[in-house]
Amino acid sequence: MADVLEKKKVTEKKVAEANKYDKATYLRWLEVMYRVRRFEEKGLFAYSQQKIRGFFHVYIGQEAIAGGLATGIRPEDKIVTAYRQHGIALTRGLDSKSCMAELYGKETGCVKGKGGSMHFFSAQHNYFGGNGIVGAQIPIGTGIAFAEKYKGTDNLCVTMFGDGAARQGALYESFNMAMTWKLPVLYICENNMYAMGTSVKRTSNVHDLYKVGAAFDMPSESVDGMNPESVHEALQRAAAHIRSGKGPYYLEIKTYRYRGHSVSDPAKYRTKEELETYKEKDPLVIIQNKILKNKIASQAEIDAIVDKINVEIDEAMEFAENSSYPLASELYEDNYTQKDYPFITD
Repeated sequence: MADVLEKKKVTEKKVAEANKYDKATYLRWLEVMYRVRRFEEKGLFAYSQQKIRGFFHVYIGQEAIAGGLATGIRPEDKIVTAYRQHGIALTRGLDSKSCMAELYGKETGCVKGKGGSMHFFSAQHNYFGGNGIVGAQIPIGTGIAFAEKYKGTDNLCVTMFGDGAARQGALYESFNMAMTWKLPVLYICENNMYAMGTSVKRTSNVHDLYKVGAAFDMPSESVDGMNPESVHEALQRAAAHIRSGKGPYYLEIKTYRYRGHSVSDPAKYRTKEELETYKEKDPLVIIQNKILKNKIASQAEIDAIVDKINVEIDEAMEFAENSSYPLASELYEDNYTQKDYPFITD
């Protein structure tokens, strides 16, 4: 009997050591990642029915980054990102209904149906887009960080961009300025390897994009973007550095999108074998398997989360479909105006 009890204690100790975080954190990652996955799948379905128009870039495969962001930074921190951004918006607390309605172009959308897929925004949730021009958000995020430093807050600005934007001149100008002024900005390159459709290996002699930070003496590292634990830990390291007043930090988070660049991209520039290899690293499957294997939670608890989110996204679809389109007069609302602007003529 003593041997049995001792073996049980050893087993429990191994399980505890394998679980670096508490149950709530693992379930939080699962919930965040599954919400993003389901939202994107439903959005793709609506797009196929022509209920959503225009460009449409989904986050399927990259959900571990969203999971890590949900726990690795503070709600008061700011985020600005590019146009593959539905998942990041949901992670920041924007609700599924207003996000889905925005995709539909409805007046109940998070920006009243005026932004569409690429331009979600919510000052309430410290989420500053959703930006359609490649790399344009990098100086915007740097400016937001400058504002936080100027106001004397303890907040940072997470400034996200893809591997394609890492070649933009605005990045180098922003990096230089941020390091010179020690701005509280966390730069994140979501490297999914292909930008629009061209491999990183064909666009630069530097394949490890985190090395770009070395030119500015900016602390930089590469992160496994298929694992929310790795993302969470890297974010916490970076945030601690920034909040200590030492200035910017740069993370190259290596990830993979399972779909093409946009919904119209057949992604013929990569092999089926490569895609299948990365699908074996699916962050949703990996986190569920870990939760069950290490007895963090039961299958019933996982099913409850899945069922709850399925209902949530179905209700978001119904909400979007039943909402009204904005009036034409909305074109003249929410615009910046200046009465004495010299370049407007009658």
